[in-house]
Amino acid sequence: MDVQTDLQQVLDDYFNNEKFTLPAGSLFVVGCSTSMIRGEWMGTDSALAVGATVYETLMSYLRPRHIDLAVQGCEHINRALLMERDVAVRHGFEIVSVCPTMHAGGGTQVAAYERMNDPVEVEHIVADGGIDIGGTAIGMHVRFVQVPVRLARHVVGAAPVTGLYSRPKLIGGQRARYTFTDQNKVDTWE
Repeated sequence: MDVQTDLQQVLDDYFNNEKFTLPAGSLFVVGCSTSMIRGEWMGTDSALAVGATVYETLMSYLRPRHIDLAVQGCEHINRALLMERDVAVRHGFEIVSVCPTMHAGGGTQVAAYERMNDPVEVEHIVADGGIDIGGTAIGMHVRFVQVPVRLARHVVGAAPVTGLYSRPKLIGGQRARYTFTDQNKVDTWE
């Protein structure tokens, strides 16, 4: 099992998608079960080394693109999200008091906590997109409307991976248009 190569391929698929772009300054959320990567049920075989590989691979991909990372914890900390303090402040997220452990947060959160400059946990975010490694349910953290990303590579280790991005809501009805053209121009009243 080569977690780094698998995740790199997933990220290549995600970020080279023609349907959307996450611009610099976007917030990307990852939910990750290191147990599921190792082929075990969620929360039964957490691995700090696997979490470290996931975090380092993500950061090597996101940092040059200037995309911020939020790492979702497990249900035992109410799926709180770990991020750098300056990211939380910039996005206006409320910081909460909890420190991740292997069995309350998970291997990826603990690895990220050990490597971040000034890590904090927040309870709720609105991310622009993200990936879910192992069925950890990140949808609650991605901006409405979520759109699934079709990934050619959709596993990391033994864990299935799902990608999500967001798009603006399409509002209106039959007469609504979603791109601007000359036909959208309003006649002036004389």
